[in-house]
Amino acid sequence: QVQLVESGGGWVQPGGSLRLSCTASGFDFSSRPMSWFRRATGKGLDWVSLINSIGNYTNYATAVRGRFITSRDNAKNMLYLQMNDLKIEDTATYFCAQSGTLGQGTQVIVST
Repeated sequence: QVQLVESGGGWVQPGGSLRLSCTASGFDFSSRPMSWFRRATGKGLDWVSLINSIGNYTNYATAVRGRFITSRDNAKNMLYLQMNDLKIEDTATYFCAQSGTLGQGTQVIVST
């Protein structure tokens, strides 16, 4: 079955950077587009980014465009989210997703 395991979250000050990783298994990773979502405490699930199967097309939510970069390594079944210039409002649990399946998430806290 599809398994997605996120890592790389933590605490960072505003303006800082973090790189999230997602290890995928149980499906043909290299043939599937992948997404990142996030959920802030008490709020709904928000889409963050999309990358196509071969990694040459990406799209981002307005709130993160220009600051976040998603990439993938199909040889390693890995998905990444490089987050730069982090803002307090980026505080959330971040999930990688494929066809409606989400991982357990990794928490990102941006605070002074």
